[in-house]
Amino acid sequence: MNFAKTARNEKSQLTGVSPNPAWEKLMGPHGFTKEHNMPRSHAFALYDQLVVDRAFGGRFENKYGWGDLARAGGNFNIWDVLVDKYPGEPHKAFKPGTAAAANPVCGELQDRRPILDWAYLGDPEPKAKWSRTSKVVDFVKDTKHSLNCIFCHDPHGAQPRIIRDGLIQALTRPEKDTLWHKDPKAGKVDVKELGQRGFTRKIAILDKYDSKLQCGQCHVEYNCNPGTDPTTGKPVTMSDQRTNHFPLKNVNDLAQHYRDLKFRDFKHAITGAMLWKAQHPDVEVYYGSVHDKEGVMCHTCHMPKEKDKKTGKTFTSHWQTSPKEYVKEACLGCHKTWSGEQAKYTVDSLKNRYQGKLRKSEYWLTRMIDKFEEAKNLGVDEATLNVVREKHYEAHVHWEFWTASTARTPHNPKLADESINKGMVISQDAIKILDDAMAKKRTLAVAAPAPAPAAAPK
Repeated sequence: MNFAKTARNEKSQLTGVSPNPAWEKLMGPHGFTKEHNMPRSHAFALYDQLVVDRAFGGRFENKYGWGDLARAGGNFNIWDVLVDKYPGEPHKAFKPGTAAAANPVCGELQDRRPILDWAYLGDPEPKAKWSRTSKVVDFVKDTKHSLNCIFCHDPHGAQPRIIRDGLIQALTRPEKDTLWHKDPKAGKVDVKELGQRGFTRKIAILDKYDSKLQCGQCHVEYNCNPGTDPTTGKPVTMSDQRTNHFPLKNVNDLAQHYRDLKFRDFKHAITGAMLWKAQHPDVEVYYGSVHDKEGVMCHTCHMPKEKDKKTGKTFTSHWQTSPKEYVKEACLGCHKTWSGEQAKYTVDSLKNRYQGKLRKSEYWLTRMIDKFEEAKNLGVDEATLNVVREKHYEAHVHWEFWTASTARTPHNPKLADESINKGMVISQDAIKILDDAMAKKRTLAVAAPAPAPAAAPK
């Protein structure tokens, strides 16, 4: 357990690891405004999802108080420490300040135990116990632990593999349009259909370790919301395969990808723009970066080779934490002129640069939202407001992508700079459209002839 990454460290906190005071205005009324925390040790992924305010409405509580937040390792059956305070009640918000936004697709991320009872893409199947449309409370009660070896290793021969169905679907799309398809060093995938239980499931065996795919089963942007079709305004619902979908695309291609998919996550509370909520687009950040081009993989830095102090044998660490915890093994093997202090200094400096750019991006986004509200109150025409709503969507993509990523600073600072700057320019363009429309509106109001005086009564 990495105790440097504390629990319940909200992204909107000024004192947080990723301070983001504009979060509430930029994301309202999405459920993530209830509670949106920085990640901590993998072993707590299931626990943290069950107790977070946005997911289950306050249904699940600790049996023995909040001391379990620090229970080292998290290697316990989740139901030894959590209790359902509202058994038999439907999935809803039970307490003020909470939301019931969880669904089986986001639950599928945390524990692969139900994978044997889940058809491909979570399609409803008579012989499958679980699907995208299952009751999420019943579904999560079939989970026990966070993460499993079988995410990345076949249990029969330990070969590298992936099992996340949305990722397999992306890699096998006929368009061949993902970052993986464009990667000349990508590992090959051998997709196998499994139907022994009476319904289709799929896994993909890799010809070599490719942790951009293996880690990309979770550290990736994917749909896991009922969503709305922006062309019709109608709900998409969990019965639709679009609610278990991986784009696996660069940030510059995402806005158009979701236009083509006809999917948005929520409607902004002030502008009414149909917006997207990112999950954690980490491998997408890494593709094409300096380290990636040098052949460095996720596991090179996050799961480096170590020597057992007692036996002297070399093994692969499975702690899967920040390279700052492995500076000698992860950084100094390549950066041979650095000291450990220089490595950490460089990482922190890149982080500072990134945080500064995000704050500037948030200034222009919030300025645009305030201008929109002013323009709407002044009576600016709906056609102009619709143009700005689409600008809001595009600028939002180039901000939200980077707030949701947990791998933004040293992974690809060049892409971060370019994308965040692009979002700022789009926000500024939208502000100019609104300013011009308001100026025209005020000019017309001044130039309008005064109303004729009322006729004197006879």
